[in-house]
Amino acid sequence: MSDRQDTRPETGAFFARDRNLHPPALAPGYKTSVLRSPQRALLSLDGTISEITGPVFGHSMLGELDNDLIHNFAKAGESAIGERIIVHGRVLDERGLPVQGALVEFWQANAGGRYRHKKESYLAPLDPNFGGCGRTITDENGYYFFRTIKPGPYPWPNGVNDWRPAHIHFSIFGHGFVQRLITQMYFEGDPMIWKCPIVNTIPDRGAIEQLVAALDWANTIPMDSLAYKFDIVLRGRRSTLFENRPEGN
Repeated sequence: MSDRQDTRPETGAFFARDRNLHPPALAPGYKTSVLRSPQRALLSLDGTISEITGPVFGHSMLGELDNDLIHNFAKAGESAIGERIIVHGRVLDERGLPVQGALVEFWQANAGGRYRHKKESYLAPLDPNFGGCGRTITDENGYYFFRTIKPGPYPWPNGVNDWRPAHIHFSIFGHGFVQRLITQMYFEGDPMIWKCPIVNTIPDRGAIEQLVAALDWANTIPMDSLAYKFDIVLRGRRSTLFENRPEGN
C-alpha cells in the first residue's frame, strides 16, 4: 500500500456540522438575527452533484494587486494609511488536507474603522487610498496570503454602546458549493473580542479561538509589516464557524 496522502478533492458526502459549536440562528443579543433567522425547523437534504463538485475558479480572473489592499485602490506612488500587516494561512478540507485552487475573498474597514460603502454611517474618515477588498486563490498546498492594513474597531447600533472588534471578513469557495464559507477573523490579544454581541452568540470558547489569528513573529517583515496566521477549515467536524447563520447540514 502506498504511503502517499490522497489529496484528491472530496467528492463524497460531507460531515454534518456540529451545531453545538456553531452559533444559533436566533440570538436575541444580536438584534438583526431576530428578523433573519428561520422560523421553522431546518431540513437535512442530500448534496447534489453540482453542490459537491462545483464551482471551479481559474487564476486568470485575478488582478496583479488583488491580494494587496495597501496598493490596489491607491493612487500611483501612494498607499493606504494604517498599520501594515500580512495575513496568511492554509485552507484545509474536513480530512485535514489542503484545498488547492480555492477562491479566498476578503473585505474590511479601514484603519479608522470605516467601510467604503454608500450606507456607511460611522463618522470616521475615509482613506482615499484604501478600497477595503481583495481576493486570491490558494496554491497546491492550500496556502494563501494577502497584504493589508489592520482595520479599526467601530460602533454599531445593536445596543447603547456596542462596538465591533477589529476584524476581517472572509468568503471562501472550495471545491463545491457545500464548501462555501463566510466568516470573520479577529486579532490575537484584542480585549474587545470578548465584549462583542456577535462573538458571544458562539457557545464554545474554543470555537471562538479558532476565529482569532495568531501574531506570527517569524513571518513579519522587519521595518514594514507584522504578520498574522489564520488557517481555515472548510466543512466537517473541524470547520471554521459560519457568520451566525448555520446553513445546510
